[in-house]
Amino acid sequence: MDYMTNANDFTQVQPQTRNTQTEMMISRQAQEVQAAMVIAKKFPRDEVESFNRILRACQRKGLAEGAMYEYPRGGTKVTGPSIRLAEAMAQNWGNIDFGILELEQKSGESQVMAYAWDLETNTRQTKVFSVPHMRGTKRGNVPLTDPRDIYEMVANQGARRLRACILGVIPGDVVDAAVEECHKTLVSGNKEPLIDRVRKGIKLFEDKFSVTKEMIEKYIGCKTEAFSENDMLRLNNVYRSLRDGMAKREDYFEITPPVDEKDVQNPFEGKTQEKKKKSEKGSQEENSEGAVTDGAEEADSGQLLLPGTEQ
Repeated sequence: MDYMTNANDFTQVQPQTRNTQTEMMISRQAQEVQAAMVIAKKFPRDEVESFNRILRACQRKGLAEGAMYEYPRGGTKVTGPSIRLAEAMAQNWGNIDFGILELEQKSGESQVMAYAWDLETNTRQTKVFSVPHMRGTKRGNVPLTDPRDIYEMVANQGARRLRACILGVIPGDVVDAAVEECHKTLVSGNKEPLIDRVRKGIKLFEDKFSVTKEMIEKYIGCKTEAFSENDMLRLNNVYRSLRDGMAKREDYFEITPPVDEKDVQNPFEGKTQEKKKKSEKGSQEENSEGAVTDGAEEADSGQLLLPGTEQ
């Protein structure tokens, strides 16, 4: 008896295998969620104790320093709790399942899901989004091929959605109290004098992002000698935004392009010539030109300084 093999028989086996694996994964996740919900119902959270745990966590200086983010949008500044503060609140609030899942990766992008699930109240926040495997630069978008770069891009984009999901399941008054407690910790928990912290902060901006003291003073609106604790909080938020890549330094500071000394003209050259002509009538033309040259050199040495090089 002859047996004939159809090429379509092989193509039909693979989808069945994938479906079986998918069903096993879904079934396992469903069982884990059901078990977690049963435990959450059996051991419900004590909201007073959970609230106190969140406040105690916000009293730690390390957490308070990274508790807020800030970035410009439409001429205003957007601030809010950072992903670090959101994770700390979720951990101390209790009975919350949260995380980031990469659902699929193909065609130069990843399908990702961020979620936060209150197992006790069955309140859930879910965000499904796409992350293109590319990084934006001044010269355009650069495709990412290194698996580590792709992972970091997905993790960075997912952390922003995860923050929103966590804040969506925790009561708003708890979030506001945590933010206020972090502000208190930053204001009262610094033993180092404010002027020393201002000096170190300015040096850090200069070393990391080439932002000068004058740019910072213009952004804050006053001289560094008059900086307050709230001004330092604003600078800390800006630094974290720049460090994490959420914004560019041009979004906060006015970046002055470098000046080429060859293209700079002396603004006092014409006035010097006119003054010399009036004061030295009858002098020879060579002496007049020599006076103009001396005046120009003096103006260059005292006035024509490149931006950011003032002592």
